[in-house]
Amino acid sequence: MTTIENIQPLATRQMSRATCPGTVTQAVIMAGGKGTRLHPYSALLPKPLMPLDDMPILELLLRQMQRAGITDVLVAVNHLGHLIKAFFGDGSKLGVSIRYISEDKPLGTAGALGNMLDLLDESFLLSNGDLLTSMDIGAMARQHFETEADATIGVFQRENKIDFGIIEFDAENRLSAYREKPKNVYYVSMGIYILQHEAILPHIMPGEYFDVPSLMLALRGANRDVRCYRDDGMWLDIGRPDDFAMAQTLFEQNRGLFLR
Repeated sequence: MTTIENIQPLATRQMSRATCPGTVTQAVIMAGGKGTRLHPYSALLPKPLMPLDDMPILELLLRQMQRAGITDVLVAVNHLGHLIKAFFGDGSKLGVSIRYISEDKPLGTAGALGNMLDLLDESFLLSNGDLLTSMDIGAMARQHFETEADATIGVFQRENKIDFGIIEFDAENRLSAYREKPKNVYYVSMGIYILQHEAILPHIMPGEYFDVPSLMLALRGANRDVRCYRDDGMWLDIGRPDDFAMAQTLFEQNRGLFLR
């Protein structure tokens, strides 16, 4: 069973739905995960309420969205969702209008959209609720509309350095390559997307589990235009205790960058 909690006046909600061409004013935030990798912290607090200095992760994300012009926010909650509702209320203190979509079972990062399809704008931002980033949401939106994409994925470059010399040899044990401490460079999803309602509609079923990677591949399989937006700022997925400790340090040392 899914419930949608509208705790702000109707006039406010209608105002937040009034989008301008070429802009994104609505966001969907996935905040229902149990955060099992972050135990024991997440046993008492949902991950989006984990503090960075004096500010929960989700508050920072909402402030960044508000500065980028987002006024209408749908928050999907499950695990300890009542704490998120109690902390943020209707969102007015942060300059946004929040609605909560409560679910009684996990539906995945894309499946939760099935229970709010009639609430979504033509274009909307989809984001995980537990990430730390300095990404320019406005720049991502501009690329999305300039390219007329059906979906845009925020991507971040990561690098793995191997601290040993890598040896390659053939079936006769003859040396074929020797690479000293090579680096492996690749791109990862930041957990932030801009989606077109019409494009995702055929792939999302209410009440069915579905994740975003599967949705992106389904869109590509349907010959939809799926683009990537590369950001060179800071990004960190707060999934494990070590990540959480690093996020606290990054935020404390670069507070102005994240709240500019």
